[in-house]
Amino acid sequence: MAAASCLQMAKSPAELDVNRSVQNTKQAKDRSYYLPLYKAALRGNWEIIKKFIDQDEDALTAKINAISMTTLQVVIGTGQYNQMVQKLVQLMPTEALALTDDYGNNALSVAAIIGNKEAASILVKKNPSLLHMRNKRGLLPIMRAASNAHKSTLMFLLGVHKEDVGPCSLRGQAGVELLISIIDSGFFDVALDLVRCYPHLVTLKLDNGDSVLKAMARKSSAFPSGTPLSLWQRILYSCVPVNFENYSKTPDGFDIESHKAQEFGQLCHGSVQLGAGKYYTSVSQKLHEKLWEAAKLFMPEVTRIKRIKVMHHQALNLVERICNEILSLDDATTQASLFAAPILQAAELGIHEIVEKIVDAFPDAMFSRDEESHYVLEVAVINRCENVFNLIYQMNDYKHYPTLLIDEQGNTMLHLAGRLAPPHKLDLKSGAALQMQRELQWFQAVEKLVIPTYKEKKNDAKETPAMVFTTQHKDLVLGGEKWMKDTSYSCTIVAALIATVVFAAAITVPGGDNSNGLPNFRKDIIFLVFAVSDAMSLFTSTTSLLMFLSILTSRYAESDFLRVLPKRLIIGLVTLFLSITTMMTAFSASLYLLFGLKRAWILIPLAALACLPITSFVSLQFPLLVDVISSTYGPGIFGKQSDQPFY
Repeated sequence: MAAASCLQMAKSPAELDVNRSVQNTKQAKDRSYYLPLYKAALRGNWEIIKKFIDQDEDALTAKINAISMTTLQVVIGTGQYNQMVQKLVQLMPTEALALTDDYGNNALSVAAIIGNKEAASILVKKNPSLLHMRNKRGLLPIMRAASNAHKSTLMFLLGVHKEDVGPCSLRGQAGVELLISIIDSGFFDVALDLVRCYPHLVTLKLDNGDSVLKAMARKSSAFPSGTPLSLWQRILYSCVPVNFENYSKTPDGFDIESHKAQEFGQLCHGSVQLGAGKYYTSVSQKLHEKLWEAAKLFMPEVTRIKRIKVMHHQALNLVERICNEILSLDDATTQASLFAAPILQAAELGIHEIVEKIVDAFPDAMFSRDEESHYVLEVAVINRCENVFNLIYQMNDYKHYPTLLIDEQGNTMLHLAGRLAPPHKLDLKSGAALQMQRELQWFQAVEKLVIPTYKEKKNDAKETPAMVFTTQHKDLVLGGEKWMKDTSYSCTIVAALIATVVFAAAITVPGGDNSNGLPNFRKDIIFLVFAVSDAMSLFTSTTSLLMFLSILTSRYAESDFLRVLPKRLIIGLVTLFLSITTMMTAFSASLYLLFGLKRAWILIPLAALACLPITSFVSLQFPLLVDVISSTYGPGIFGKQSDQPFY
């Protein structure tokens, strides 16, 4: 009796929970019954799991949590205990591996969702039919791996997919859905290989109207136009070497479903070969490659830029291949059904690369219309996508034809330019005043292209383009006025304070005056620095004050936001910056005259402290100043982007 009591005390609390749970035969086998097993599965405690299974063989197939997952699914979901996965799979009958949770996901689907490639390999080895079992949303495990962006698991599942087990997931609508998921996850190298092996997929559409080309048309980040880069990054982008295989010259496709394949990457080895010396034929090219490899060690940014450039080339290659496959169809109506929606979507998102590729393959795509009868360039104008609109400058004299088109409401392209831009486009500019300026620039750019009679043409609502612009931008004008006044008011206070301080400093010079009323330090070079800096600060602060006052008293007409108000704001900010800089210079010179003569080391802390307010102003206001200057006097966003002809 005592020995039994001691033995019970020696057991762990978890083991006691297992004994109590299993021995209570009257208790229903609900979630509370399997709670110790659930906890053990989450923590990878094989001893408790094994003991529970030995005492209750139903535990192997029981639903142990709130979403009806089995012990095997829970262990796979941790992504850590694959040795336990192997043991559980050995204990379970083959058909038990197909058990699903409340969402219809079997064990392989769980492995695909979390990217547990090793667990997927164990499961497929015992029950290959798991590959072809769909969940309640109709998704195969391979689709879950693709949609969750687990590339290694995806490539493994593609490699082991065997057609003789069930309906092949790489054919028909299921294959299209898989390819779209791969594209959405950004695996363009895998998508390229899949399209090359199964080209018919790009000519099919899902029941909801989605297609492979349409999936590419919404992936703006996969193209240069959708990837914002700084000046330094653009320089790196143009210089970094990347090499590609020419897919158009590739021989027969790989056998994705080969029984000998272990991974898709071994079968379809991709379009990109980075740093492969065999593609270089000259010593200079090899040296160039080695230099860039060395640069990676000191500049990690090189690796990221190289990866971005590879992605861009893969995406463009994929779009070109898709267009070529659609072009091989004999039916023009079918072709139009496959390229119409994608080109309009690309125009809406500003992906000019896709628009160019589609129009190059299908010139009639230029006349694709959306539900409101808007053509491609009109969609670009409505959504303020200058990258697509600028393609009109690469056209020959035919560029005048798109500007003649009228939609169902009688709107010309200039009417559409008069509409208010989408909020996400307005937010690209800082402040309502600069947003209004950009809207005026759009209106003027379109106005230069339309024929004279269209400038005063009324639509079905009896509105001219100018009337549409005024009506749509009424609130933006008020917002721009408020933004300008608030900015000017704040800067006016600063300029007035600076003018007051430096004027007082000018009449109370450091060191005082002699009996003749002349400054005592007038012969010192530092005093000359003080005098000049103080005078410049007074003049520039006064100029800044007047500029901001003129902004406060402006009439704020629509046209003023294009040049007049931004010019005054630029002058005001520049002179304010100069007044702050010269004021700090004068103050530092004054301190040095009073306390630092014959002690040159004092100049160092004085210069450092004087730079503090200047640096603060630059960091806070300089970006705004640069934005206003570039928007007002810069090259602009409109114009020819390339010498390559369009349409």
